[in-house]
Amino acid sequence: MGQLEFMKIFVRVVEAGTITLAAEQLSMTKSAVSKRLSELESNLGTKLLNRTTRSSSLTEAGNNYYNRAKDLILEIEELNQDITSSNKTLEGKLKVALPLSFGINHLLPFFNAFLKAHPRIQLETNFCEYQVDMVEQGYDLAFRIGNLSDSTLQARKLVNIEHCICASPDYINEVGPLNDIKQLSKLKYLKYDNRPSEQITFNHKSGVRTVLLNSYTSSNSGEFLTSLAKAGHGFVILPTFILWKEIKNKSLVPLFSEYKIPTMHGYAIYPANRYLPSKVRALIDFLTQCFGTPHYWDVY
Repeated sequence: MGQLEFMKIFVRVVEAGTITLAAEQLSMTKSAVSKRLSELESNLGTKLLNRTTRSSSLTEAGNNYYNRAKDLILEIEELNQDITSSNKTLEGKLKVALPLSFGINHLLPFFNAFLKAHPRIQLETNFCEYQVDMVEQGYDLAFRIGNLSDSTLQARKLVNIEHCICASPDYINEVGPLNDIKQLSKLKYLKYDNRPSEQITFNHKSGVRTVLLNSYTSSNSGEFLTSLAKAGHGFVILPTFILWKEIKNKSLVPLFSEYKIPTMHGYAIYPANRYLPSKVRALIDFLTQCFGTPHYWDVY
């Protein structure tokens, strides 16, 4: 095993956080990874990691070596890709995390087309509403909606996410005329759990308006809340990519359309300190081309 391979193993251990996780991601045994690290330290004549049975931490020399090694690995692999990518068929495992509602309702057709174009890709997907730890769990790519606060991740914006206030015609008839957005505070709010607060800020041509809402029920499923709203249990504030069919068939009616929740975005994200394989880059480029503007779910 050459010096570059030793460096790759060391970098993977640092980024995974433990030898056990690094071994899983590298498809090696834990003992083999430990042996390679010991050989690397022996070759360098210095200790790079303080290791215990449960965790490891960088020494000062290890931190310096890690920062230089990851840049060198990236430079070498980018050089290799530049030389070989034009003639190389995309293949191998591609592990991706996708949000449940958006992934199933809007991304599946695009992944179908991508896999038809690249049949040797082995796609592994995890549909979930929580944020995965990309490095620790070995994900190549994730689609994330909302604000990005993790500085260890790189991102490319793919879509704009708009929201809409909606209720059923029966519920609107039940509560009577709605003329002021402050009236929402007296109605039954079907709250989406990804919103941390019941206090919602809206943008309006007259200025910013903030309304404290009365949460009647809550769920982490936008589809479940949509069904409750259609049945007349209250109003929802949800992304249009969830509500668009109900708005089109008029089972839900937009309210206070002149009041806008600030636009959110959907991103393709990937670890910042990891070489981006050609198959991941190809998928990001493909998804970027798939989303037109305006998005079809915003045309109703």
